[in-house]
Formats: sequence, C-alpha cells, structure tokens
Amino acid sequence: MDQPGAGGTHRIGPYTLLGRQRTVGGSDVFAARTDDGLLVTVTVVGPGLAAEPGFRDRFRADVEAARTLSGPFLVPVLDADADAPVPWLATGFTAGLPLRRAVDRHGPLPEPALRVLADSLARALAVLHAAGRVHGGLGPDSVMLTMDGPRVTALGLTGPAGGPAPSPTDDMFDLGSTVLYAASGDEPDTDALPGSLRDVIGGCLYPDPPDRPTAEQLVEYLRRQDLPAPAGCWLPPAVTADMAAATAAVGSASAGAGGRGTVSPPPPVAAGAGVSRRKLLIGLAGGAAVFGGTAAALAFTGDPSPTPGGRAGGPGPTARPAPPPGVRSPASSASPSPTDGPEALVLAGPDAVKAWSGAGKHAPTCLEASGTVVMVVTDTATSFLDAATGKSRFPQLNTVNEYGTTSFKYPTAYADGVFYLLCDTPDQSGLLAAFDAASGKAKWATRMAEVESGGGKPTAMYRSTYVAVAGNTVYVCGTMSLLDGSYSSTSPTTGYIRAFSAATGKGLWRVKGTDINNVLVPPTGSRLLATSAVPARKPGRVQMIDAGRRGARGWKVSVPYGGYYFTTGWPLTCYAAGLFLFAGGDGDTLFAVDAATGSEKWHQRFESKSGDQVRIGAPFAGLDGATVYVPVGSDLAALATADGTPRWVATLDGASETGGANMFNASLRISGKSAQCSTDTVFATDSAKTLWAIDAATGRARWRYSDPGQPDVGFLWTVGGDRVFIASHLTMTAIAARAR
Repeated sequence: MDQPGAGGTHRIGPYTLLGRQRTVGGSDVFAARTDDGLLVTVTVVGPGLAAEPGFRDRFRADVEAARTLSGPFLVPVLDADADAPVPWLATGFTAGLPLRRAVDRHGPLPEPALRVLADSLARALAVLHAAGRVHGGLGPDSVMLTMDGPRVTALGLTGPAGGPAPSPTDDMFDLGSTVLYAASGDEPDTDALPGSLRDVIGGCLYPDPPDRPTAEQLVEYLRRQDLPAPAGCWLPPAVTADMAAATAAVGSASAGAGGRGTVSPPPPVAAGAGVSRRKLLIGLAGGAAVFGGTAAALAFTGDPSPTPGGRAGGPGPTARPAPPPGVRSPASSASPSPTDGPEALVLAGPDAVKAWSGAGKHAPTCLEASGTVVMVVTDTATSFLDAATGKSRFPQLNTVNEYGTTSFKYPTAYADGVFYLLCDTPDQSGLLAAFDAASGKAKWATRMAEVESGGGKPTAMYRSTYVAVAGNTVYVCGTMSLLDGSYSSTSPTTGYIRAFSAATGKGLWRVKGTDINNVLVPPTGSRLLATSAVPARKPGRVQMIDAGRRGARGWKVSVPYGGYYFTTGWPLTCYAAGLFLFAGGDGDTLFAVDAATGSEKWHQRFESKSGDQVRIGAPFAGLDGATVYVPVGSDLAALATADGTPRWVATLDGASETGGANMFNASLRISGKSAQCSTDTVFATDSAKTLWAIDAATGRARWRYSDPGQPDVGFLWTVGGDRVFIASHLTMTAIAARAR
C-alpha cells in the first residue's frame, strides 16, 4: 500500500484510516474504522523503525505479549501485522488527547489532575509488572487523557532496538518523568510538583534503580495520603473542550466516510473554546455510540405477536435472529412507518422551588436516599442528612468512596431501611457495608478480595461496578481482568456476580464468565438478567440468571449487534411487571420478554419521521411497573408495559442530537441512574445539564432545575420518596416532586 497520507489509498490491513492523531516514536497514529463501522486506533510503523535489524521479530513478540494484557488504564491490543510492507498495530479506540498535546496547548495540569495521572499510570504499570512485562516507552506521547482517566498506549511498540532490555524500575523512572512533564512542561522543574507528589515522584527519578518505588508502592502511597479527589471532571475545562472537539472530528469522518477518505489531523481548538452538545456527546462516547441522525420526531411500528419459536429475535439461543414481524432487517433500507405515535411534547416548565439547600466542606461522590434520610458519601466521610430539612441526622462515618458515581458505576443502594455502599476505610479497601437508615450505624461490613491469586501470583483483578438489592440478597456486580495470558480481542468481557446475605453480609454464592457483561437485578424476585457481547458487531445475547439456584444460567436470547448496548457498566436493560425489556433488532426496537421463560410478549420499533437512523437508550420503569420509559435521541417515550402501546413522547431540550443511546445524561459521565421515578413523576437529565420533573401521566414538565455554577460534568442526583436530591460542587439541594 502507499504510505498513509501520501496521496494513495487510505487503508491499511482491514482498516480505513480516518485522521492522523499524533506521532509516537517516529510512527504515525491514526483513528480508523473497521468495515463494520467500529472505531479503532491504528499505529503505522515509521519506515526508519521498520528497517532496523531485528525490529519485526521484536515487534511480533511484543504484540503477542501485549495481547495477553488488560486493565482499566491500558489500551488493549486488537490486531497487528509485523510482516506487512508497512507494519501496523491496531488497538482499542481512545477518545481523548495525548498528554503532550494537552500540556503544549493548555499548560501544566493542576494538582488534582496530576494525582489522578500518577495513580492511573502506577495502576497500569502494576498490571504489566504483575504479568512479568514492562512498557519500556512510557511518556507524554504514549499517554492519552480521557474523561475516565489516563490510558497507556503503545503496547507492543516499546523498548530500544539494542542495548539492555528495559526493567520495571525503568518504567518507574519514565512514570516520574511523565508526571514531571505534566507538571512543568518542556523545561523539567521538580519545584513545579505539588507537595503531595514531590517526594514520591522525586523517588521515581532517583539515579539508582533499586531506590525507586514500585508501581504498587506508589499506588499505596497516594491512597494513604487520603487527599480529596477532583470534584467533577478531573481535567481542566479547556482540555476537555479540546478533547471533545478533536474526537468529534473523528466522528464526522467516520459518519461520512466511504471506502476511502482524506487523512488529516483534527483542527486545533483554542483554549477555553466552547463545545456544542453534539461534539460533547461524540467526544465523551469513546467511539461506542453510533453516529446516526436526530430522532426528534418519532414514529412507531409495533406488533404484539411473538416471533416464531416464542423468543425475541429468533428460535435459537445462538443463531442470528430473524427480524420479528414489523421490524425491518438490518440489511434492508429504512422505510416510513405505517403508524405514527403521539406527537412529541417539547418540555417547558417553570424553575423549581427548592425545599432546602446547604453547603458542605467536601464535594459528594455518591448519593442515595430514602423518603426520610439522604446518605452523602465523599472522599473523606459518609454523612446522613434529614431528607426534610437537610440537617445532619447522625454522626459521620469514616467510610469513603473516592471514585464515586459515574455512568459506569453506581456504588450505592437502598432497600427496606438499609443503605448499602461499596467503600474504603483508612485501614481497609474493597468493602461492602450496610448502614441502618434509622440509626446511621453500620450493621456489617464485608471485605471483597480485589485480587485473585494462584500459585502465589495474582491471576485476576476484580472491579466492582455497582451494588443492588432484591429481597434478602445484596448483589455486587462487576468485571474481572485476567492476568494469566487468556486475553483475546475477540472475546467479551469477563464479568461476575457476587451474592451476599442482606442481614449479615455473609457471602452466599458467586458466578463469573464471559457470558456476563452487565447484570440487571430487579427489586423483587430471584431472576436476574445478564447481557454479553463480543466486538466487531457480532451478535450479543441476554440471559436469565437464576438466583434461586445460586446463579445457574437460564434461558438465552440472541441479539444482533449487541456490542452497541451491552457494554460494561450499569445495566442497559429493564424489568417491569414480570417482563425483561432490552434493545434489539437493529438497535431501534424494544423487546419485552417473559422473565421466567424468555418468550416474547411484544416489541415496539422506533423510527424517525425524517428517515434518520434511530438508536434507543436504556429503558427504565415507573415504580408500579405499569409504564416503561425509553430514551430515543432527544425524546423520552412512555409505553404501556402490558403491550408496548405508546402513551406520550416528550422532547428534552438539550439532549443528544445524534439519535444515540445517551440516556439524557448531562455528559455520559454522571450516573447510571440519569433517569429515575417517584410515585407519579419521571426525573431525567439532559445534556444541557438540566434536570426535568415530568408528570408521569401526561408527559408534561412540572419544573426544571439547572445551576450555572455546577461542575463541568454536571451534578449528581438521586430520588428518595417524593423528593429529588442534587449535589453540585459543595452544595446539596432538595426539591419536592410537585414543587412549582
């Protein structure tokens, strides 16, 4: 092939190159997409490096080793060709900015961001070193800044062509140099390091390798300092604006590219430049969203009759499903809907009247509420407030959750007078704790092992995603990263479910497997729903997990292109009135199946009247289960749970312009519960960072709430009884559901 960007074809291997992102060690890094439309990052090895004696053999060995590694701050290696005329490496797409570009354009990072950077890089190196590997080339060009934290890239392209092989202590020196660069720019100055990092980063730069800390020691050092985490987004606003704009340029190229495209770097953005809602969504979606058209005017096509074989999506558990009646085949062209649903109501309402508001000393990281008590978790303590007055109700506890609630994590739950929290204390980490809502006292705390060992060596690392309660059982769900060389880019994530007694915290059972990616725990009953998917738009599936049989697998339903919906994190499914609901078809159809048998009860397809592509978001249900609500682009559609009949459609001003599955989240990084219900009110946030209270019966707005001073990523909020509680920076606010 011609050298990319030199005027020839713009493909390498099976990938179409979209835009040059940066250069690492003489190799060009491009955003690219597969023929199936998925975004990846492709590094094209520079001609000088490729011509070095022994490079291809070393490159091949490094790639094979990198394929076995995975971790929350490592970019996975997907594919490579060491024998091509121009060697190349494909990795998972990362929506962000290289550290060097961020510092060059916007200056050194502030102390909270530097601490996140140091901690994340140390955790990434800890995974590498535990597996007996080293990076060998960590630096400002091989670190990407994303909304979820730094990501280490260039695995498989590291180490010198000659000389001694790099060691873990070399990696630690590189880590220190990278953090120092982020603190001072091109003229290294250790005085630019904040006091909280000066000693340990200085230690990484000691001339004698044995004197340098290990990655694990650096992580522990930062944890023991117990300093506040960044409130809201960990990066400065100018960096996030640049990041979103650059990734939006890649999204535009992906949406408009055919087999060939013009390869060019993304346009520069001035520091402090504003970001449109469209750019923000694309920039923060990490390439997982489908870049489709707006779905502001919806049409419906539904058919209550089940598909042949009584299963949503087809007769067998693993076969590619045939489209049910009324659902177009993914390969067919869009056609106008024969039946229009209710006209969308554009929400408009008065500003909310606050029941109370007050400021604390530390920004909340998690919120959970009952009708009478609000549990407020920060990175320093856990407090309990009176829901009616906002005044402190019980003494503070020393339990903390440093990373807090995000769109992928929800570490709190409430049921039957008890709060549950995934937390740490000054002495222990990885705890599941239960607190009595009547006294604020801890009922029990159980430590969950974060590392699984075998033969004296770590073989797996567990990450807790969220906690949920059903009846007498508490469930902790999450994912595990294998450290035994079993990683494959063609396999789904390995997930797990742990069950504990709600009365005592005693472990009851656990299951894990690649068929568990995220898990829905209904508030009642013993049937859970797990979803799983593999990359490259292969069919995913939903699967019943029988908690009554200690996690035994039950019925399965195949779903085309499930990778768009069943990503790791908060459940992208719903339970209501004995039915499980989930997205299927071509991503535009909601299926309702019997929770016990998996047989389809009804399905409802959504179309845009303009003919644009539609992707529905995660459904959620009212408290009585009679109505299910479905995010569709900028719209929220209310359907009757019994048969899928549309009741109303409301347009949230400021929500996504792409038709993507955004759940109306203010930035896709606030909460997996970005839409919740009280008895007669639906609460939803849009991407303009406005909270709407919507009458569940009519779809009309009761009120709206926004805060001009809220964090860049929006506010945390939760519902308890008939009130909603909002945390914005240091301020807590309560609003009654029917407030005017």
